[in-house]
Amino acid sequence: MKNGTWRNWGGNVSARPAREVTPASVDELAAAVRKAAEDGLKVKAVGTGHSFTAIAATDGLLIRPQLLTGIRNIDREAGTVTVEAGTPLKRLNVALAREGLSLTNMGDIMEQTVSGATSTGTHGTGRDSGSIAAQIKGLELVTADGSVLVCSEKENPEVFAAARIGLGALGIVTAITFAVEPLFLLTAREEPMQLDRVIAELDELWAENEHFEFYWFPHTDSTNTKRNNRSAGPERPVGQLTGWFEDEFLSNGVFQVAQLVGRAAPATIPAIARISSKALSARTYTDIPYKVFTSPRRVRFVEMEYAVPREALAETLRELKTMVDRSGLRVSFPVEVRTAPADDITLSTASGRDSAYVAVHMFRGTPYQAYFTAAERIFTAHEGRPHWGKVHTRDAEYLAGVYPRFGEFTALRDRLDPERLFQNDYLRRVLG
Repeated sequence: MKNGTWRNWGGNVSARPAREVTPASVDELAAAVRKAAEDGLKVKAVGTGHSFTAIAATDGLLIRPQLLTGIRNIDREAGTVTVEAGTPLKRLNVALAREGLSLTNMGDIMEQTVSGATSTGTHGTGRDSGSIAAQIKGLELVTADGSVLVCSEKENPEVFAAARIGLGALGIVTAITFAVEPLFLLTAREEPMQLDRVIAELDELWAENEHFEFYWFPHTDSTNTKRNNRSAGPERPVGQLTGWFEDEFLSNGVFQVAQLVGRAAPATIPAIARISSKALSARTYTDIPYKVFTSPRRVRFVEMEYAVPREALAETLRELKTMVDRSGLRVSFPVEVRTAPADDITLSTASGRDSAYVAVHMFRGTPYQAYFTAAERIFTAHEGRPHWGKVHTRDAEYLAGVYPRFGEFTALRDRLDPERLFQNDYLRRVLG
């Protein structure tokens, strides 16, 4: 934060809020919301800025939740944990592991706050287990009139259906209750496979593994696949030296250098891609969930991701590959592919349908518009739903067509925030 300018992690969004607060309690936060309403200021909360959209940008009051952190309560009988909204996922995962507990599924990075991650629909990959928001059992939020609203399946169920992925449009989330389970082990198997084979065997790979994902390297026919399945043990973590070499040196250090070379000399990208795709060898390791699901991401990028119906995945990938091959584009970042089962959250990207996620990335500072525009054309032809926290150009008219319960969400917003206290340009575009 310099001279009052806020910037996101990807560096592609900035804002100049008129006022900033870091409340130390829910009461303080509620008072700040009431005061902003009196002063005619819009209100947004921002976590770690890991969204690539302007979903948290405001020129009004910016609320930073970093003092609202930590575990409020663990209920072992109910299998739940209640945490303050500003708690980073990293701290939650470590604290849960210490208590012998874990979330069932998680995304591949854990820098975000729990409220930022869930409000934008952050997800990992899973055959039976959904996004982080799908594991929410209860929510507490401060609404536009400064009152505190608690919701769950039993209490204010219509708010619960929407607020788990609320886009910051319904109120400021102050605490979240997650379902947790006793700590377990996962065995990860990473191995290179040809893209054609992965596409041909998608259904089996999905059915046979609790968590399957892969990265495809554009300009090649190579992918790196990862299967995570529960294991009886014993623990066999990645060795420290191997881990440093593969996760830090190759996946972050060498990768960063390759990105810099590619940005300076785009013609070298296909050759770099062929080398990169062969650099990662097969490996198998067994560890506690967060150490298997998540990995460090130090190379900064800009990202677009869409959820398409799972049955449309093979066709989407073929079209994406054909587009890259024919376009003359130089794409130095792998394409990430994951899946999620249908859920019952109003504006979840997996709402009501089994979904596959296709994410395209570009190194920060590289022109990404041409690639993202061409990819978006393919995704939208398959009724794709854009990730709420990643670059896209869709508006309310399009989104109402791909979300059957879109009207339910906007009606709830009319009721909870009639004066649009939590509005910003991004929400105006996507919600109308």
